[in-house]
Amino acid sequence: MRLFFQQVQSILDKYGALMLEGTGVTILLAIVGTVVGFAIGLLIGIYKTIPIRKEDPLLKRIVYKILNFILSAYIEIFRSTPMMVQAMIIFYGTAAIFNITLDRLIAGMFIISINTGAYMAEIVRGGIISVDKGQFEATHSIGMTHFQSMLFIILPQAIRNIMPAVGNQLIINMKDSCVLSVISVADLFFTTKSAAGATFIFFPTFFIAGVIYFVLCFSSTQILRYLETKMDGADTYTIYGTEPVINGADTLKRGDVK
Repeated sequence: MRLFFQQVQSILDKYGALMLEGTGVTILLAIVGTVVGFAIGLLIGIYKTIPIRKEDPLLKRIVYKILNFILSAYIEIFRSTPMMVQAMIIFYGTAAIFNITLDRLIAGMFIISINTGAYMAEIVRGGIISVDKGQFEATHSIGMTHFQSMLFIILPQAIRNIMPAVGNQLIINMKDSCVLSVISVADLFFTTKSAAGATFIFFPTFFIAGVIYFVLCFSSTQILRYLETKMDGADTYTIYGTEPVINGADTLKRGDVK
């Protein structure tokens, strides 16, 4: 056991700065991938819930179906293939077909973003569908457009409903970014593998990486749970309206019925 901790200390002294840089790259990939992927999923989710009726112009229905087919193909392709394979195809494919050599970090952020977008599209669509249909009808009855009803009424509720899934996707991206090492993106896994290959001390080196991954994922989970509670609002709130207050009980707790 003493030898183990001596090896850990030795690795941290020699390669701690390198692994710290890799940790920063991992955090960057996870955050950028999740944020951009969420934006992609949000746009696709909104598009896929646009109501198309038989009374609409033929051209509108045709254009909608074509775009819907393209978006569905994108979702199914990226959800049905490993991100490692996608990384190899995109990075080396652009070099072979278009003679363009992408920056490895930029390529990594692009790959993880479009991969996340495919999953987020279905998550957002599910969140939108989970909102009661009566609210859609109510917004349309007062003359709101689909975009207005989505922006002001539906999406705030849908986003709160899908927050656990979005947080889960962030954790997945934090861990799965290691597959980008196949195109030599210098994330935590890549730098850890380099340190282990240079010292031939594998267990202590990857033990350090495991601890770092755990701290990153656990911290992210706690932050996301805190944000979820903030989105829920206060546990007590005051009712304002024209009806009289009975016995001065104008403050309710969440879940109470007045």
